[in-house]
Amino acid sequence: MDPKTQALFEARARIIKALAHSSRLFIVHQLSKQDFCVQELAEMVDADISTISKHLSVLKNAGIVKDAKDGQKVYYSLNCPCVLDFFTCVESVIASTVKEQAELLK
Repeated sequence: MDPKTQALFEARARIIKALAHSSRLFIVHQLSKQDFCVQELAEMVDADISTISKHLSVLKNAGIVKDAKDGQKVYYSLNCPCVLDFFTCVESVIASTVKEQAELLK
């Protein structure tokens, strides 16, 4: 694999790794509806603000979310809403796997 191709696949892996946590997937799902601050997301996830801040930092470093300061609060939003297309693909894989497993039981 040449260096350019390797760099591309490493960049893809960083994004996928950033999404590889159920709380971060939930945060991305919520941010697809509207912008939220850390405190609001912490209440929804039922986690400490520090934990949610870390999750948001991972998502931000991967380029999935962005933030904007509004007074003393920082609001987060999706940087690339197309990430939701990935969710649709994942759910198709889940459905396909369930269908295949059901066929095995027949």
